[in-house]
Amino acid sequence: MFRTRLISGIIIAAVIAVFTLTGGIWLLLLLLAASLIGMFEFYRATGVLTQGRKIDPATGVGYGFCIVYYLLLYFGKNAMFDLVLSCVVCLMVLLATYVFTFPKYKAKEIVFSFFGFFYVGVMISFYYLTRCEKDGIFIVWLILAGSWLCDVFAYFTGMAIGRHKLAPVLSPKKSIEGSIGGIVIPAIIAGVYAYILSRYYQPSYPVIPVFVTITAVAAAASQIGDLSASAIKRNFEIKDYGDIIPGHGGILDRFDSLIFTAPMVYFVAVCIISQVV
Repeated sequence: MFRTRLISGIIIAAVIAVFTLTGGIWLLLLLLAASLIGMFEFYRATGVLTQGRKIDPATGVGYGFCIVYYLLLYFGKNAMFDLVLSCVVCLMVLLATYVFTFPKYKAKEIVFSFFGFFYVGVMISFYYLTRCEKDGIFIVWLILAGSWLCDVFAYFTGMAIGRHKLAPVLSPKKSIEGSIGGIVIPAIIAGVYAYILSRYYQPSYPVIPVFVTITAVAAAASQIGDLSASAIKRNFEIKDYGDIIPGHGGILDRFDSLIFTAPMVYFVAVCIISQVV
């Protein structure tokens, strides 16, 4: 199992690295594919989709607006306007579907249909939005540092010195000490990365404290993302969201923390950099 998980992790990391460096439409298409698969996993887990089905009118609206939203991101000029527009119209269409197919759906199924679109499709898109920002080619790696490095070092720190439970009911193995290690160590690594970067590239802002701050905030958020995904699985009594990634489970099992770190890095980077430039 460990070998399978390791090989899968290396392949995923390599694919993401290549597409991130390439950027543009290829990165967008990769994230769109991940979003659609993740939405399917979410819809299936929450019962919006019954066993054996992949699409119905409500989830079709979610999938469709995810595709529309990504097209708007690529061809549009104002990402935040496109985001709000997609969310508002998606909700309105879902409510119209609810009305005109009544009583086919329960209200919670419409809510989950919209939530799946936003929680997976919209949140993951901030990886692309970060890559598109000025210096995004350097900042986007902090999303991975805040999510995957946090997972790794939280685990090892918790194993070494973990004594106090972080969320004893939801995730008994996670500790407060591990959580702190998952924030501090990635932030230190980000500081080293920023120092090396500053030797070859001089941005118009203090890159070391900015990158350390962004990564620390992202790492804290990633743990909420991880626990949130676990809480949903507990509520619906499933072990994994899927099995598409050998040794890891589904897209949501592997990218649950990135769903939180991507928007966090985007907004914190934009806010901090705009204030210090």
